[in-house]
Amino acid sequence: MLLKNTTLACTDLDQPCGLIRGGALVVEGTHIVWVGSEQSLPETFRSHEALDLEGRLVTPGLIDCHTHIVHGGNRAREFEMRLEGASYEEIARVGGGILSTVKATRAAGEEELLEQALVRVDALLTQGVTTLEIKSGYGLDIETELVMLRVARRIQEQRPVQVRTSFLGAHAVPPEFEHRADAYIETVCLPALAAAHAEGLVDAVDGFCEGIAFTPMQIAEVFDGAQSLGLPVKLHAEQLSNLGGAQLAARYKALSADHLEHASDADAAAMARAGTVAVILPGAFYTLRETKHPAIDSFRAHGVAMAVATDCNPGSSPLTSILLAMNMAATLFRMTPEECLAGVTRHAGKALGLDDVGVLRTGARADLAIWDVESPAELSYRIGFNPLWKRMFGGRF
Repeated sequence: MLLKNTTLACTDLDQPCGLIRGGALVVEGTHIVWVGSEQSLPETFRSHEALDLEGRLVTPGLIDCHTHIVHGGNRAREFEMRLEGASYEEIARVGGGILSTVKATRAAGEEELLEQALVRVDALLTQGVTTLEIKSGYGLDIETELVMLRVARRIQEQRPVQVRTSFLGAHAVPPEFEHRADAYIETVCLPALAAAHAEGLVDAVDGFCEGIAFTPMQIAEVFDGAQSLGLPVKLHAEQLSNLGGAQLAARYKALSADHLEHASDADAAAMARAGTVAVILPGAFYTLRETKHPAIDSFRAHGVAMAVATDCNPGSSPLTSILLAMNMAATLFRMTPEECLAGVTRHAGKALGLDDVGVLRTGARADLAIWDVESPAELSYRIGFNPLWKRMFGGRF
């Protein structure tokens, strides 16, 4: 198929947003086989079935590279508690937060979890998302962690979306292991990881390095287990404090370090040397009413790739709009519209270890989003408005 009369946002060219006005793109099967100016279109492609896009903007399909979209229940009451003055840490320490979702997730069956997750997935797909990361971490026992990952794999069988899974057994210490985090890592987390890997359910391994979760030393044990299985790592780091998580992620050459509100300039430098992507999660910042901004200027200065994601979860970021995440990143953190677009395309792909999505170039997957806008800046500028015209996944609308 030939898509013509369009503006292309290639995102990896030198000009702003990689814009090619008067562009054309050729799709054969599931991949892009040519992209460029329509005037330069080779004769061999001119006889292809053509779709005139009437000047619409084409971007790569969007990528939500950090979600907890499979879970049971909701935490609306905790939302009320925060409005009444309770902090995220205070709620967690009285059995709320992640542990309340663990209880609801353990109680739900696989079919119920799938049914609930698909509703949230569908909301993202309507906004041009074609690749989605999904974490476990609300089971915190071996069987429920496996159930969550099985549900994540089933989502891409039931919807036109690519799903990448992250094992997040080191998300919190469950009540039955209170004050025994080391024992939990040894007897539940690492065995669950091995079992999930044996089933082919894991693409990467994540952890939560924080005072209310796990220490850098404990996370390092999990990362060692991941590396022994040949799996890449990611990390929730420096969200509520600076415990050295970003430095730890850099030492293990993690795909990404995520949140990073308390990251330092030295952290940014270490991440740059390691090639670790900074995943910016404005939904959690907004929901928790945080005041400490991630080190955007340091990431820019050191050349750290910045991705943007929803962090869709039932507690700290009940967000199912990638477009709103882009707006928040721009408004709250002063990321540019160009940075926001790269953050949900090529940099988000890098955060998942993928190089054939998030770009418009020969050989990339034909995952596209076509927008009724004149400028890429409109995708970050508007609030609560979805200008998606069509979405293509693997060469098919």
